[in-house]
Amino acid sequence: MTEETLTEPPSEPESNEAGESSVGAPLPRFRKSVVALALTLGVLAGVGTFTFGYGKGGSYMSNNPQACVNCHVMQDHLDSWQQSSHHHVAVCNDCHLPHDAIGKWVVKADNGFFHSLAFTFGGFDDPIQIKPRNRRVTQSTCVDCHKDFVHSLLPATEGADMLSCVHCHADVGHAGR
Repeated sequence: MTEETLTEPPSEPESNEAGESSVGAPLPRFRKSVVALALTLGVLAGVGTFTFGYGKGGSYMSNNPQACVNCHVMQDHLDSWQQSSHHHVAVCNDCHLPHDAIGKWVVKADNGFFHSLAFTFGGFDDPIQIKPRNRRVTQSTCVDCHKDFVHSLLPATEGADMLSCVHCHADVGHAGR
């Protein structure tokens, strides 16, 4: 047997119901949708990558207080922190993020998203104001660091209200605010 007898004869191009050849036919609707989805995701990924780089997104993964002033509205807060009594013992993340690993990254992501949204579209007070959920985080970090001193001030029932630490100690983290 020769090689010619083992091979099948070339097949004819497939045809559709109307008998037209599929060679050169327009892409089916499904393929167009996949291409459109891929293009959309590609554009979103490109814009997201550019924005992350332009906005110095990587710096927010650090513990450096200078990352907070990537947005000009935070400069006064950094300046007041540098004049505060906590300047030598705590950075922004120590007071404004939970001390557990998961909570830290959840709050960091939450704040990053809403801060970038507000700073991009202008939905914030100037000077910027702390939100209630972030005030609760800050209260929790005060108590966590000073638990030996404030134990007797803590509520007898877990979850009960207590006076906010910054009610009396407003200048501790940000002098003159």
